[in-house]
Amino acid sequence: MIQEKTYYKNLKQFLNSSLQSFQVLDINLTDCKNQIGDQGSSSLGSGLEKCTNLSNLALHLRSNKIGAIGALGLSSGLQNCTNLQNLTLDIKNNQIGNEGASGLGSLEKCSSLSNLTLDLIKNQITDVGASGLGSGLGKCTNLSILTVSLCSNQISAIGASGLGSGLEKCTNLSNLTLNIRLNKIGAIGASGLGSALGNCTNLSNLTLDITGNQIGDEGASGLGFGLGKCSNLKNLTLEIGSNKIGAIGASGLGSGLGKCTNLSNLTLAVSSNKIGAIGASGLGSCLGNCTNLSNLQLSLCKNQIGDEDVSGLVSGLEKCTNLSNFILDISENNIFDKGASGLGSGLGKCNNLLNLTLDLSYNKIGAISASGLGSGLRNCINLSNLTLILRYNQIGDEGTSGLGSGLGKCTNMSNLTLNIRGNNIGAIGASDLGSGLGKCTNLSNLTLNIIDNYIGNEGASGLSIGLGKCTNLQKLTVDIRLNQIFNQRQQFRAKCHKSKRLVTLIANL
Repeated sequence: MIQEKTYYKNLKQFLNSSLQSFQVLDINLTDCKNQIGDQGSSSLGSGLEKCTNLSNLALHLRSNKIGAIGALGLSSGLQNCTNLQNLTLDIKNNQIGNEGASGLGSLEKCSSLSNLTLDLIKNQITDVGASGLGSGLGKCTNLSILTVSLCSNQISAIGASGLGSGLEKCTNLSNLTLNIRLNKIGAIGASGLGSALGNCTNLSNLTLDITGNQIGDEGASGLGFGLGKCSNLKNLTLEIGSNKIGAIGASGLGSGLGKCTNLSNLTLAVSSNKIGAIGASGLGSCLGNCTNLSNLQLSLCKNQIGDEDVSGLVSGLEKCTNLSNFILDISENNIFDKGASGLGSGLGKCNNLLNLTLDLSYNKIGAISASGLGSGLRNCINLSNLTLILRYNQIGDEGTSGLGSGLGKCTNMSNLTLNIRGNNIGAIGASDLGSGLGKCTNLSNLTLNIIDNYIGNEGASGLSIGLGKCTNLQKLTVDIRLNQIFNQRQQFRAKCHKSKRLVTLIANL
């Protein structure tokens, strides 16, 4: 028996080999000069039919002009691989259609199959094919790990619900990755899919991407309601950007997710919708019920979040006493001083945060809110690693000074990345920022981007003097180009090097 993995990039060589000897096999025909088409795919299936000892198989067949006949021939061969445990089938960018998709899902004779990956992106699959695929997969009762990619097909509500109906029969499923972005499943499809997933009682890890499917408020709420029944879910990645979701949908989604009380890791991408400040606050408030969360990544960029108080977005998270890692992207909204100040106040209540990334780029944040952010962050007494991105706002000298003052009181911070590019900052703001950061006595790594401001030679000098007081700083990266600075490179470096432990200095002037 050949137990090591065997690779083939030529169909004829594979067909002429000792087929019954293989246990672990990888066939990559993606880069073939001549696309294999239906005939080649069927021949491949006939060859695989004789590989009766296969336990692990990976087939890479993307962009090969394979249609329904070829897919069915391939499926017929695979069904004779009764010892197959792990199968990866990449058939992206072909034309297998509904009949081919249904055929590839019919692997129930592979009774040992526990790990399956199907990439069927761009294959002219409609509702009939998606439902047929789901029906077939539902008969693979030993599946525990499943990845299905159906991006850029023509699946609507009926197909999404049919697919879900099949998946809920996979009672042993613990890990599921499902990508159906850029279809047209709508509200009914999203709700049906959520309802089906709620019946997968053993599901602990779920990645679901339904970006660009026009699910709206009703679909977001229905999806959340279904997912709220996944009582054993620990890790969830949910991407629902560009779906016409408003405040009601965001709150409804949050209400459902708040019932997933065993969640420890959540990545939620709701970018390019219309949830506004009310929806953002409602979502965050509900997520506060996920008291076992330790890692949260939340993307709300391009959501028409205005200047209303959005403190609710993060204040609810103070109940998540295990939350140590938080990434929040609310860039490209319409947030002014009131909204950002409330955000800082809310973050200040998350006392157990160790790692925080906050992106507020391309808003309209001024001096008051920048100072408020700094004031709030200093209350995160355990914060060790901070990335704060405030590109192209209007914080000016006063806001930069207040921000620096607040950051200077984050006494446990060891790693800081601060990007305040394009913020109308002058010499006073840069000097005060340096003074504030100089009080971060435990700071060992600092990356600072102040490109495209007006700090001049005076500001560069004041900044470098302050940074030189960071007594434990080991690595410093500073970019202060486009700041009306002339002939200051040597002086800047010399002043920064007064930080006695500094080993690496990268300065772009």
